[in-house]
Amino acid sequence: MDAHPDPRPRRRARSLAGQLFVLQVVIVAAVVAGGAVLAYLFTTGRAEAAARRQVTAVARSVAAAPSVRDAALGPDPSAVLQPYAERVRQDTGVDFVTVMAPDGIRWAHRDPAQIGRPFLGHTEQALAGQVFTETYTGTLGPSVRVVAPVLDGSRVVGLVSAGITVQSISTQLRGPLIALGGVAFGALLLGGAATYLANARLRRHTHGMGAAELSHLYDYHQATLHSVREGLVLLDGAGRVVLCNDAARELLGLSGDLDGVPVRSLGLPPSLVRALGSAEPVRDELHLTAERVVVLNTSAVGPGLGTVVTLRDHTELQGLVGELDSVRGFAEALGAQAHEAANRLHTVVSLIELGRHREAVDFATAELELAQQLTDRVVAAVAEPVLAALLLGKTAQAAERGVELTLTEDSRIDDGVLPPGLTPRDLVTVLGNLVDNAVDAAIENAAARAPEVTVTARVDGTELLLRVADSGPGIEPDAAAEVFGRGWTTKAADGGRGLGLALVQQTARRNGGTVQVGRSDGAVPAAGAVLTVRLPLQREAAR
Repeated sequence: MDAHPDPRPRRRARSLAGQLFVLQVVIVAAVVAGGAVLAYLFTTGRAEAAARRQVTAVARSVAAAPSVRDAALGPDPSAVLQPYAERVRQDTGVDFVTVMAPDGIRWAHRDPAQIGRPFLGHTEQALAGQVFTETYTGTLGPSVRVVAPVLDGSRVVGLVSAGITVQSISTQLRGPLIALGGVAFGALLLGGAATYLANARLRRHTHGMGAAELSHLYDYHQATLHSVREGLVLLDGAGRVVLCNDAARELLGLSGDLDGVPVRSLGLPPSLVRALGSAEPVRDELHLTAERVVVLNTSAVGPGLGTVVTLRDHTELQGLVGELDSVRGFAEALGAQAHEAANRLHTVVSLIELGRHREAVDFATAELELAQQLTDRVVAAVAEPVLAALLLGKTAQAAERGVELTLTEDSRIDDGVLPPGLTPRDLVTVLGNLVDNAVDAAIENAAARAPEVTVTARVDGTELLLRVADSGPGIEPDAAAEVFGRGWTTKAADGGRGLGLALVQQTARRNGGTVQVGRSDGAVPAAGAVLTVRLPLQREAAR
């Protein structure tokens, strides 16, 4: 049997702001109450101390008066001391001044009916010649009193007691205590109002959520940020890292604690640092890191609050684009070759129709031998099929553009020498971009000399050496460090290019290799720029 659902609505947990409000009100109330109690104790102690000082001064003065001593030695002490004691009491503001014989029988008292009766209290210390204070309950109730001896030389001839009742002290404290209570109540109201306003603002910022809800939201936030494949970086208004998820760390090659680290201290490429620090938003902008091509987007959170940065890995796509460009170039070259082959075929057919069979055979054989020599030369030198196909395609493509592409005599790569970590895509990226840039440079300098590109591909010890030289104008020494940057090109209007050499260096570094830029020293026929890539053969791709 199914259980009936509880019709009562589920009670929502108190919000974080509400919990803090209750807690803060309790704390404020406890602090105010504690302060009031301490102030009360302090004020009461001060009042009692003042009363003791007052009655001590009165008792000492009366005991030291010569008239009191003479009256105590006279035949009728009460007749002299009773009016004197009452005048002193009224003038000093104490509640009672009692004068008594050494045996404690009263000579003077506020209540005349108490004259002749024994004193209620202790007199031992006074009979020993000392002045002492005590709180004792007498005929007027509890009082703070002082007992002082009346001395005739060293002999005690009488005792004087002056005191203030506890009720009188309480009456004196009533006004200050009422004021203290008012201050405490006002402080409580003010603290409660300030706490309410602060928590109202907190409630707006937390959207009324409780501590458990905020904790769950934070967990979801962290899980989402670190699970998405797109890189996410949050920067504050000063350009410091607030958050960097796992994907962004991988794309930018970062590690360690990044919280609060300025962007300029992360070791990123200068162009990427400038883009991250730009006040203008960035949209789908390509940037190169040490090993990747990333697409950058930035968006300001608010005026001076910071920036949200998103990163997408564009490395694989850029490699595919390069391969597509190569395939497109091959297709165009094949189309041109097909057109040229059709012209040659028409020539052969025309010679046959004219009855010039020998000339037709010689013409066809010469063309076949030239194409076969090129194929045999490349295949014999480079057994790696990807490189061989790339060189044949680039040779045809260069020829279509009027550039002579040749393979040097010392070029040789046997089959099976390349490690598994050196992928065909990386080889196409490196050699294809080097050849494309060399062909462009040779054509640019075609007015000065015949365009020529020379390629060297061989195993040099434990390294694969790929060298491409061109007959172009060369690269100035001052620009050698800049050619691998994003967007570097020698063309005035490049149409968004300038990534080729940057991808070459990135691929070489990823495989543990190096790229060198120089000028021809006579080792190759060309006299322009010489770019040399060395890739290790005895290690996996370095990461």
